[in-house]
Amino acid sequence: MAHTYSARSRAIEPFHVMALLARANELQAAGHDVIHLEIGEPDFTTAAPIVAAGQAALAAGHTRYTAARGLPALREAIAGFYGQRYGLSIDPERILITPGGSGALLLASSLLVDPGKHWLLADPGYPCNRHFLRLVEGGAQLVPVGPEVNYQLTADLVDRYWDKDTVGALVASPANPTGTVLGRDELAGLSRATRERHGHLVVDEIYHGLTYGMDAPSVLEVDDSAFVLNSFSKYFGMTGWRLGWLVAPPGAVADLEKLAQNLYISAPSMAQHAALACFQPETLAIFEERRAEFARRRDYLLPALRELGFRIAVEPQGAFYLYADISAFGGDAFAFCRHFLETEHLAFTPGLDFGRHLAGHHVRFAYTQSLPRLEEAVQRIARGLRSWQG
Repeated sequence: MAHTYSARSRAIEPFHVMALLARANELQAAGHDVIHLEIGEPDFTTAAPIVAAGQAALAAGHTRYTAARGLPALREAIAGFYGQRYGLSIDPERILITPGGSGALLLASSLLVDPGKHWLLADPGYPCNRHFLRLVEGGAQLVPVGPEVNYQLTADLVDRYWDKDTVGALVASPANPTGTVLGRDELAGLSRATRERHGHLVVDEIYHGLTYGMDAPSVLEVDDSAFVLNSFSKYFGMTGWRLGWLVAPPGAVADLEKLAQNLYISAPSMAQHAALACFQPETLAIFEERRAEFARRRDYLLPALRELGFRIAVEPQGAFYLYADISAFGGDAFAFCRHFLETEHLAFTPGLDFGRHLAGHHVRFAYTQSLPRLEEAVQRIARGLRSWQG
């Protein structure tokens, strides 16, 4: 008998890159040297002080549930970080510790979106955002954006696309896949535009800390009522520990806590104890060294790709991605990615994973490999372009 699964599960699309990743792993298992520029995960392992703190927490028996909102000491440490890095005074009571940034997005979408309602999202953007909205029976209204608006929603676009079913806007700064950053004035404009319509502004600040030649402002500098999603995965290098946080307005905390209790009870306790080490000066120094290394990688790969004919219209200011227009080479992005994987054993991501707007003409490169590996990747790209166009 054929089973009918939920419309919800059918509507959520898989990552297109996973098919390429599976093939990349096959090639690797067969002995080929595959260069991975497809996955949004730093190549550095978790910093030693964090690992040591995690091991000490396990040895001390910190393996039980924590409160749903997270360890008080960790919430206080995050509040202290907002003070140190942004000059903001954030009450630790407003901070909820979540299982990854995804847990924060699950809480925010569950709280703010009723069935049939939607948020405005930039297209291209991180695909899970729209899938979480579908999960709570809401939706994403994808707004096509390009280099002329830095691939970001603007107050004008909010004005133009807002309709009777819109209840908020979700933006990311720095953004995946484009690496662009929203300045204070742009954040203030988005805040004004959503507030005028009695909507909510949700800002993904998961790549904060990974900015180059500048620091990204937090939306909380201009709008204390915004919801902020953040994560220990990117700047703090704790991807597999599954830890993030949500900063919410005071009036939302009780309802969010109730959702957290029901959805996941608490974030992983060992990870929370380990994360306390993130805010020590010696650990922050490691993160800053890694930030400088990512800047060097960007500064190598960006001009190298442009020289080969890729159009990267906006220099990314953050994250670790280059979103490149491949129109000059013809063909569709998935076939283009497949060609490089099969002929040059080089993996990168087709634009189809990030939305619909000109997606077939774009690919994303993650500069999450060492400089020598990136230099080798550029040689392979140059050779692969010759065989693609030949």
